[in-house]
Amino acid sequence: MGVLVPGSASAHPFGAPQQIQVAGEGDHGVRVRWLVGGTDDLTLLGISLGVLPKDRVMLDGAVTYEAADAAAMAEAPEFARYLTERITVTQDGQPCAGEVSVADDLAAHGADLLFTCPGPVSTVAVTSRMLTDLHEAYRTLARGPRGQKAVYDAAHESVDWTITGGPDTGSRSVSTPVAAAVSSGRSALQLSVVGGALLAAVAAGILWHRRRGRKA
Repeated sequence: MGVLVPGSASAHPFGAPQQIQVAGEGDHGVRVRWLVGGTDDLTLLGISLGVLPKDRVMLDGAVTYEAADAAAMAEAPEFARYLTERITVTQDGQPCAGEVSVADDLAAHGADLLFTCPGPVSTVAVTSRMLTDLHEAYRTLARGPRGQKAVYDAAHESVDWTITGGPDTGSRSVSTPVAAAVSSGRSALQLSVVGGALLAAVAAGILWHRRRGRKA
């Protein structure tokens, strides 16, 4: 009789996308807020970093999110270190020093990274490689000041953002779902397939109601 052994945890890169918001913070600062897409991704990341035990992985490789996972991750130095390694900001090729502030409710409110740059901020390059070490298909929808939008993925990790000095003006909360302008071909295809499927479903519903009305 065979013995079942838990396999490696399965990533869920095609679920709700993670998000970041880029904003100015004073004359030399840039703030980047990160929000996880699916809470099970937060659990999976915690297992990968060693913050959560490996026995949280089911026999089929799936993981289930628990409320305590977010609290454990919020307090873990491994997670703070991961954030500063995977999200970086540079100004004219020079790195901006970053520090992390994690919300008490990490799953709902995410984490902030505040970067201090060498000179007054106008344009900076923001790199995000969040979760792509778990699976290359993970993507991040991003927004910045004055309606700037982008999509990060494994093939597009860095984007130049125009930042105004002083507090950010005009960019909405990152908790608002982002209908982002897509900066990569693969992401464009993914979003167009989803959009096409929604339109097809709506059209089918309208046609069904019309036919039903005629029969009546």
